[in-house]
Amino acid sequence: MTIIIIVITVIASVMAFKKVELLYKYQFNAYQILKRNQWYRIITYGFLHANWDHLLVNMVVLYFFGEALENYFNYYFGVAGVPYFFILYFGALIFSTLYDLRKHRDHYHYNAVGASGAISAIVFATIFFAPLEKIYFMFLIPIPGIIFAILYLYYSYYMSKKNIDNIGHSAHFYGALFGFLFPIIIKPQLFQLFLHHILNF
Repeated sequence: MTIIIIVITVIASVMAFKKVELLYKYQFNAYQILKRNQWYRIITYGFLHANWDHLLVNMVVLYFFGEALENYFNYYFGVAGVPYFFILYFGALIFSTLYDLRKHRDHYHYNAVGASGAISAIVFATIFFAPLEKIYFMFLIPIPGIIFAILYLYYSYYMSKKNIDNIGHSAHFYGALFGFLFPIIIKPQLFQLFLHHILNF
């Protein structure tokens, strides 16, 4: 599942690197979505990236966390694990844009690309199942997943309010929130498992 998403994303992004018109046509743009009913953009933007660095970082994170989450989904949901994984990913692509869809509905020149919102959902769903597992921040510093999650949410919320860079922090925040809540929505009993892990910290 993870590999399929990575392959499609890499192919689409590389094509957009070579043909800028593809970027313009399929990137997230709230004005075009709402005023011109180009609703496909709330999905297609997630398969495009701004540059090689953006693509590489997202795909590396998706690979490691996606593979782990597949195992958790297969274990707890059985044969339903595969469709749930795709529902999580595509649901996060949509959910993570809702805030910006409203905020930038009249901003014709606001555009966004990248799978960061959906990948944040994958990361946080994985943390939900293993909140005490170490996450290597910047690939170097080991931090318990739940601590990383709290810091990540705070940072994303803070930076989205400051609005001082070109990064879609609000998409990161809402994607992460969606990913954490998704397993609970599917199977509420799993929240007891999460609490069990935390109480044994």
